Amino acid sequence: MADTLHHRSLKVLVIEDDADMATFIEKVLEDAGHEVERAADGADGLARARSQDFDALVVDRMLPEKDGLTLIKEFRDGGGTTPALFLSALDDVQNKVQGLKAGAEDYLGKPFIPAELAARVEALGRRQGGEPQVTVLKAGDLEMNLLTRKVTRAGKKIDLQPREFRLLEYLMRHAGQVVTRTMLLEKVWDYNFDPQTNVIDVHVSRLRAKIDKDFPEPLLQTVRGAGYRLQG
Repeated sequence: MADTLHHRSLKVLVIEDDADMATFIEKVLEDAGHEVERAADGADGLARARSQDFDALVVDRMLPEKDGLTLIKEFRDGGGTTPALFLSALDDVQNKVQGLKAGAEDYLGKPFIPAELAARVEALGRRQGGEPQVTVLKAGDLEMNLLTRKVTRAGKKIDLQPREFRLLEYLMRHAGQVVTRTMLLEKVWDYNFDPQTNVIDVHVSRLRAKIDKDFPEPLLQTVRGAGYRLQG
């Protein structure tokens, strides 16, 4: 899968009342090549989200005028479809579930790693880009058929365990992007493991042995301090 969308400049609305935090978020996203607008309270944020076309919303949970949960719920109830990411110090699973039930697509706790925020916003941008439903995923000479669950590289069949298949599918859907360990924990393991566990590293290592062994060009890369990237 080509990684052209990874390089697409996104228009992002950041709704955050802490000026220092908003400036930091803006810098992280602008450094990643995106255009950022800011709103300092929930009422203004909702009005802007409704009146302009954004590729992604980054929303603080605790906002004056209108809290983040209410903002997103009202935005969705009014037909708003822009994907949203909650940023919050309320980082336990219960609060994440509340945020996702309110209509957000993702939830990231504070403090956060800048590379992780950029990666998650870019993942939202791909979603908003209206990627068509596909039955075959491709990354380089690696191919995955989602219907037959057959995986091949350069025509050679690769046998994967169910969890390895899910892991590779997520990486292929985000080919060319940095995917963090936390993203994999949430999207592939559904919060079922302690973030400090090495289960992800073990599975990535097994997967790498299967898809890269005996091939001259490795596809699955480790990005130091950030996560993993599957070459598109």
